Amino acid sequence: MTTSENSVETPTLPRKTFLSKAVSQEAIIGWMFALPALIIYAVFVLFPLLMSVRYSFFRWNGIGEMSWVGLDNYATILDDPDLLGTIYNALILVVFFSFIPVSLGLIVASIIHRVAPGRLGAIARTVLFLPQVIPLVAAGIIWGWLLALTGLVNQILDAIGLSSVTRAWLGDFDWALPAVGFIGVWVLLGFCTVLLWTGMTKLDPSLFESARIDGADWFTEFTRITVPLVRQEIGVCLTVTIIAALAAFDIVYVTTAGGPGNSTAVPGIQIYILAFTQQQIGLASALSVMLMALVLVVILPIQFFNREAP
Repeated sequence: MTTSENSVETPTLPRKTFLSKAVSQEAIIGWMFALPALIIYAVFVLFPLLMSVRYSFFRWNGIGEMSWVGLDNYATILDDPDLLGTIYNALILVVFFSFIPVSLGLIVASIIHRVAPGRLGAIARTVLFLPQVIPLVAAGIIWGWLLALTGLVNQILDAIGLSSVTRAWLGDFDWALPAVGFIGVWVLLGFCTVLLWTGMTKLDPSLFESARIDGADWFTEFTRITVPLVRQEIGVCLTVTIIAALAAFDIVYVTTAGGPGNSTAVPGIQIYILAFTQQQIGLASALSVMLMALVLVVILPIQFFNREAP
C-alpha cells in the first residue's frame, strides 16, 4: 500500500468561509473596543436628547407634575418675536463666526503658503492660532474690557481722531451683536487658517508652477487651483464654525448675557434662561429641539456636497 493511499486528506474550509469568519471576528473585536465609548455616548448624549424631545411636548417646571400640551411649546416659540428673534440673531452670527473667518482664512493661508512657507509662516500661524488656546470665557472677559466705553478700542479711536465713533460697543443696541460677532472672528480665524493651510501643503507644487509658466497671477491660482482643491477642508471649517455660531453661549453670556434688551440673545442663552431662571423646562426643550433641527438643516447639505467633492 503506497504512502498516498495511507494518507488522509485534511478537510479545508472554502476560502470565502474562512475570510468571512476572520472578518466577523475582527468586527466583533472592533465593536468590543468601541462599546465603552458607545455606552457613554448613549447615556450622556442620546438619552438626554430623547428626553429633551419628550419634555418639549409637556408643560413642566422641573419639579411638579408634567402636563401634556402637544405642539403648543413649538407654537409659542413661533408666535413669540423674542424667542424667534434668538434664532435670527444666531443666523447673523453665522456670518461672523463662519463665512468671514473661512473667507479670511483662505486668503491668509494662501498668502502664508505662497510667500512665507518657512519660519515666518510658522510664527504667523502660531500667533493666529493663539485665540484657540485661550478659554472662551477668558476671551469674553478680555474683549469685554477692550470694548468698554473706556476700553483700549475707544482709546485708540480717540487717539486717531475718531472720537465721534466711540461707544460702549457691547452695550449698544445696534452694535452689540456685531461686536460679539467680531470676537467670534478673532477666535475662529486662526483655526480656519491653520486647517486650510494644512490642506494647501498637500497640493502638488507642479500645479502652481505650471500655472505661473502660463502667466497666471496669484488671484487666478487662488480661484482656479487653491480653492477647488481644498474643498474638503473648507467643508470642515464651515461645519465647525456654523455649529459654533448656532450653539454660541460662552462668549455671549460673558460679554452681554443676551443684552442690551434681547439684541444679542441667542438660542443657547434663551434656553438657559427658560430652563434655570423661569423653570419652563418644556419650552426650553422645544427651543433646543428647534435649534438641533436648524443645525441639521444647515450642516447636512454642506456634508453632502463635501462628500461629493473629488
